[in-house]
Amino acid sequence: MDPMVIGVVGIVVLLVLVSIGIHVGVALGVVGIGGMACIMGFSNAVTLSVNSMYFNNANYAFVTLPLFILMGLWGAAGGISKTLYDGLVVWTGKIRGSLGIATVLGCAAFGAVCGSSIVTAAVFAKVSSPEMRRLGYDKKIAYGITASAGMIGMLIPPSILAVIYGILTGLSVGKLLLGGIGPGLLLTVLMCADIYYIARFRTDLITPQEMREYSWAEKLKTLPTFWPVIVTAIIIFGGIFGGVFSPTEASAVATVVILVLLLVTLKKESGPHLASGVKETATTSAMIFLTMAGACVFSRYLVVTGISDKIVELIIGAQLNNYALLAILALLYLILGCLMDSTSMLTITIPILHPIIVKLGIDPYFFGVFMIYASQIGIITPPFGLAVFTVKGVAEPDVTVEDVFAGSMKYLFMMIAGIPIMMVFPQIITVFTSWGG
Repeated sequence: MDPMVIGVVGIVVLLVLVSIGIHVGVALGVVGIGGMACIMGFSNAVTLSVNSMYFNNANYAFVTLPLFILMGLWGAAGGISKTLYDGLVVWTGKIRGSLGIATVLGCAAFGAVCGSSIVTAAVFAKVSSPEMRRLGYDKKIAYGITASAGMIGMLIPPSILAVIYGILTGLSVGKLLLGGIGPGLLLTVLMCADIYYIARFRTDLITPQEMREYSWAEKLKTLPTFWPVIVTAIIIFGGIFGGVFSPTEASAVATVVILVLLLVTLKKESGPHLASGVKETATTSAMIFLTMAGACVFSRYLVVTGISDKIVELIIGAQLNNYALLAILALLYLILGCLMDSTSMLTITIPILHPIIVKLGIDPYFFGVFMIYASQIGIITPPFGLAVFTVKGVAEPDVTVEDVFAGSMKYLFMMIAGIPIMMVFPQIITVFTSWGG
C-alpha cells in the first residue's frame, strides 16, 4: 500500500480512537507504531519509535516540568491561592463584577507560581467559585470564569508548554517564558472587561450585592498576602532575565521557596500536603510524558509516510502572506483543540511547522508564543475541554459539565479575540522576548 494512503488512514484511525475515549498518548503511539509497521516491518517500527521517544524525552530541561507543577500544588496547599484571592477581593471591592475580576487577576498572579492551566483552574474553582455563587453569581458564570481564566496560568511564566516548545525547536526556553507575559496580560484585560460588561448589563447573571467599598487601611493590610507571588516572580523573571539562573535552575529555587512557605504556614500539618503534592505531580508528569512519547512516535510516522513533506509543500506552495498563514494555523489549532490536549498538538505539529516559519522569515519566538496561546483555547472547547472537566470534578454537586461549558463559552470569544490582536500587534510578544537577550 502507498505510504501516503497509510498516512491518511492512520489519521482517520487516530480521530476515531480519540473520539471513543482512548487516551490520546496511547492512541498516538498505537497508530504511529502500527502505521510504520505496515511500511517497514514491526521490528524496525518499534526500534525507530523507541529511539524517537528516548531522544525527544531524555532532556535535562524536562526536569522543569514536574517542578513547575509541584510549585503550583504546594503553593495552593500553603494557602497562596486563598490569601491571594481574598486580598484581590479587597482591592477590587467597589468594581462591578469584583469577585470575577479578582478571580481572573488571581489566576494571573498565581500563574507566577504554577506552570499549569489545569492546576490553576482547579485551585480557583475551589477557592473563588463558591464565593461567587454565594453572592449571587449564576453558577454557569461562576465556574465558567475559573475554567477559562486557568489559561492565563499557562501563559504567565512559568509555563510547561514554553519548556516543551523550547526543547522541540531548540529555541531559548527563557525567551519563550518571558514572551508569555504579554499574551497573559492581554487575556487578563479582555476577560476582566467582559466580566465588567456582564456585571453592568446582565444583573440577572452577576448581581450588584458583591460590591463593597474597603478602606485604605483594609487594603494595605492585605499587602503581605502578595509576597509569596512577588518573591517567586522575582526569582523566575529576574533570575532568567538577569542571567542569574537558567529556567531549570530558577524552577528549582522557586520550588524550594514555596516548600519553605508550606512548612512555615502549615508546620506539623504540612506532611500530608507534601506527600499529596508529590504524588499528584508524579501522576500529572507521567501523563504528560506519555502524551509526548505517543506524539513523538506519531510525528515520526508522519515523516515516514510522507505526510510531513506534503504539508510543507502545500504551505510553501500556497505562497500565503504571514497574516493568512497565522490565521489558518490558529484555526487548525482551534479544531485540534476539540480533539486533543496542547502537549499533543505542539509535539506533533511544531517539528513540521517550525522550519517552515523560519524559512518564511517569521520571528520564531513570536510564532512559538502565538501557537502556545492558540493551543490553550482548547481547554474549554467541547468535547475535550480538559479544564472544564477538571473544574466540574471539584465543583459543587449541582453543577454539571454542561453548566461549565456554557459559562466558559462566554469567554471563548475573548480568547479568540486575542489572536488577531497579537497578529496586528506582535510587539505584545516580541517586546518581552527581546528582554531575554
